[in-house]
Amino acid sequence: MNPLDIMQKYYDPNSESYHILFTHSRLVTQKALHIAEAHPDLMADRNFIAEAGMLHDIGIFMCNAPGIKCYGTHEYIEHGYLGAELLRREGLPKHARVAERHTGTGISKQQIEQNRIPIPPADYFPESIEEKIICYADKFFSKTRLTEEKTVEQARNSLKKFGAETVTRFNEMHRLFG
Repeated sequence: MNPLDIMQKYYDPNSESYHILFTHSRLVTQKALHIAEAHPDLMADRNFIAEAGMLHDIGIFMCNAPGIKCYGTHEYIEHGYLGAELLRREGLPKHARVAERHTGTGISKQQIEQNRIPIPPADYFPESIEEKIICYADKFFSKTRLTEEKTVEQARNSLKKFGAETVTRFNEMHRLFG
């Protein structure tokens, strides 16, 4: 499976949104692969990381996020869930789990209900080592400052708005991968 084929099925390769998605996904994937290579004891599936890392944000085009040239009708917080639905339709259920579980450091059913997040109430936490590695790597790159890698402290600070539990999960991932 070539993730670029799927990306190009939903994005015009000449569009700004594709450029943003591709660049961000490539950087996240490179960092995730570096983490997997630095920690062979984790026995992470590098081929899967290479594919799922490129597809984790596939759903952004369905969201209204003009800052990243996406003009869909959904809220940005929905991009992981929407991308997961798309990937399941493509026959990629494991990749779909990465997409739906990478937002923040995961989203709890309680957070969804309390904050009225428009996704089906459930716990969406990364579980497999590959899901955790991609989720962690994603925290170091934004889609608005494409070429800048955040420091650990900047990544941690960007998560504070999601609550202490989110930061705690990031710190746990950092202890594993940092």
